[in-house]
Amino acid sequence: VPACHLQVISVVYTYHIMQTVDGDGNFGVLLKQGAEARVFISDFLGRKSIVKERFSKKYRHPTLDSKLTLKRLNAEARCMAKARKLGVLTPTLYFVDPLLHTLTFEYIEGPAVKEVLLESGSHGLIEEKLNDIATQIGNEIGKLHDGGLIHGDLTTSNMIIQKGTDKLVLIDFGLSFTSTLPEDKAVDLYVLEKALLSMHSSCGNVMDRILSAYRKSSKQWSATLNKLAQGALLLRSVFKFCLQNYLVYNVIFLIILQ
Repeated sequence: VPACHLQVISVVYTYHIMQTVDGDGNFGVLLKQGAEARVFISDFLGRKSIVKERFSKKYRHPTLDSKLTLKRLNAEARCMAKARKLGVLTPTLYFVDPLLHTLTFEYIEGPAVKEVLLESGSHGLIEEKLNDIATQIGNEIGKLHDGGLIHGDLTTSNMIIQKGTDKLVLIDFGLSFTSTLPEDKAVDLYVLEKALLSMHSSCGNVMDRILSAYRKSSKQWSATLNKLAQGALLLRSVFKFCLQNYLVYNVIFLIILQ
């Protein structure tokens, strides 16, 4: 598609989105709100979709805030696209709006893995079903890591079992980044392990099943799992990860003010 046509499409869709914003600044039905973004159920040219808006932070300088927000927006879009190229199922990205700081992408029908596992804790999940979910999780993470992509927020809330196919779909790449370091991959798995222990301890050895599938999926599993076993180094990496993703914004701001 010629660049001039893409510009026209961008302007038209931005106008369409702005017309659908209600008096409270919402882009549709609010689904959830986090520290960095609001997520809405909306409509994209007749298709049910998700709009993720990265809102401004009032404590940051407006110019710095705009640049950081746009940088994070573009990074998330690139990571989603890269994940799909690696063969990982993710929502189809429809539109990136640099003016409104929004991503519009496919709405995935189906329950989050969190819901499935919580339900299994009270009613019991068929062994075959539990094993299938764990295997898919391990396989998808292996694809990401071998491709040099770190999800950054591997929790069961960010995994959906697609209705009709029972395929695992990874969502929310807001904290994703590229890295080939075993330490970063280990942190990814560590976050998932802690999420499983805190929310789904009644489901048994889900993490062991995930790691078993991860070993088969990833060609670089040995170095990663060795780091995962090294608790002290891992905690240091977790601190580094948090520092890079949260505190660095304030450091940059202080440098600019000097």
